[in-house]
Amino acid sequence: MYSITYGEVTFEEMYQLIRNYTAHGSKIQYKLAVGTDSQNFSYTKVPITIGVHKFINDVGRGGIFFSEIRKVRKITNTKQKILFETGLSLEYAQKLQERFEKDNIFCPIAVHVDVGYNGPTAQFMDEVVGWVKSCGFLCEVKPNSYMASSVANRLSK
Repeated sequence: MYSITYGEVTFEEMYQLIRNYTAHGSKIQYKLAVGTDSQNFSYTKVPITIGVHKFINDVGRGGIFFSEIRKVRKITNTKQKILFETGLSLEYAQKLQERFEKDNIFCPIAVHVDVGYNGPTAQFMDEVVGWVKSCGFLCEVKPNSYMASSVANRLSK
């Protein structure tokens, strides 16, 4: 994983950084989210992002994020791309959840998916949201899925 703040880190180092970042005061609320997007070139570029957003009294106060960029064989089918992206997000969310559970820490994780009520992905929304929720995670769709539709999207260009 890569962080603008911390550089290259292993998964375990990322987990420890997230844990340390979220270990401050009871007035601070944190939202942990995993999101993925993709962009086609001669291959498909797939950034996976994990972010922690800090809130005080419901006002955003910054955050940190980590990313990994994969390059895979070009995926031209929209449904396949959405399912591939969602699968990667779920993989990372599950790894994080298992790590938090090992340390007896309750930390809800939201999976941000790159589907919305409008556009070509709307037809897949029920399927994708159902999949994420059935895996035990919160699910955010566009326009609220900022880790997929904003952070990962920017890295996919």
